Amino acid sequence: MSEEQITEGSEANVEEVTVVADPGQTPIRVDKYLHDKLQGITRNKIQNAIKAGSVEVNGKPIKSNYKVRPHDSIHVVMPKTIKWGETIIPQDIPLDIRYEDDDLMVIHKPAGLVVHPGVGNHDGTLVNALAGYFGGSHLPTSEGNSIDRMGLVHRLDKDTSGLLVIGKSEYALSHLAQQFFKHTIDREYLALVWGEPDPQKATIESYLGRSLTNRTQYTVVDDEITGKYAITHYETYKSLYYVSLIKCKLETGRTHQIRVHMKHQGHPIFNDEKYGGDKIVKGTVFNKYKQFVMNCFELCQRQALHARYLAFTHPVTGKRLEFEAEMPDDMRAVVAKWQSYIDSRKELIG
Repeated sequence: MSEEQITEGSEANVEEVTVVADPGQTPIRVDKYLHDKLQGITRNKIQNAIKAGSVEVNGKPIKSNYKVRPHDSIHVVMPKTIKWGETIIPQDIPLDIRYEDDDLMVIHKPAGLVVHPGVGNHDGTLVNALAGYFGGSHLPTSEGNSIDRMGLVHRLDKDTSGLLVIGKSEYALSHLAQQFFKHTIDREYLALVWGEPDPQKATIESYLGRSLTNRTQYTVVDDEITGKYAITHYETYKSLYYVSLIKCKLETGRTHQIRVHMKHQGHPIFNDEKYGGDKIVKGTVFNKYKQFVMNCFELCQRQALHARYLAFTHPVTGKRLEFEAEMPDDMRAVVAKWQSYIDSRKELIG
């Protein structure tokens, strides 16, 4: 039986693939070898991944003209191919662009905007907006007319606001994917959570996997067989007794990571319907307090989570770029409302 092995994993919108060459493998350029072995991956995409340092043989980066030898272990990291299943319709949807050059752009995604098409969201997404902005071109695409990635290397949930980086070339996309994989992209979030985390500063480490009772949700699981390893660093920024504003720094980028980790700690994100934050988690049962909370939910009609900080190395210039996005008005308003409530009731919680 052949010794060739292919294993896969994922991190953010990133694919990790390892290929082990046969014992009788004859010398062949690594880009051609991978093009033959990896279905649906163009040679151009592979060459850009090599150029970006995202292909290693036996633990070391190589060039496109490297000749594959018997038993070589080839490790590849590249942007995950997403098949939309339909033609992307370019739409004139406003984009809040915080930075743009020939290689990439950084945008601020508002809460309520879906990142890419899916079940129930065939248009009106960020991908449609990008297709409209670029006229269906100038972003990494698949062979033929269907767009497979539209420059996305990571994403935010529909009702999470904040910063996203978009790659405008296959090389930039491959380079950014490698940075996500090696955890050299810095991401910090602001979250309003129920209660007061104890301790006020800590690191949460666990495996996250799909819930067995609700496949749209994720949960903490026992091991890597049923989940993926996730690390979240959090620190309390403002404590308001009933709720707290915290800063979260992601070391990994799992689906719903902050939302699941904070729920598991007993502090779900405020008004997070999917993970129980849309109910009163801390406080009294009196109608006046319940009405106050309902008013807060009206002010911030989504999970109070915001991607406020993003830093990465520019794929071409090598310069470290940093971006910050102010807390959006709905979160700012609800934090101010809780602050006023606490100030008026200090004698009860002092």
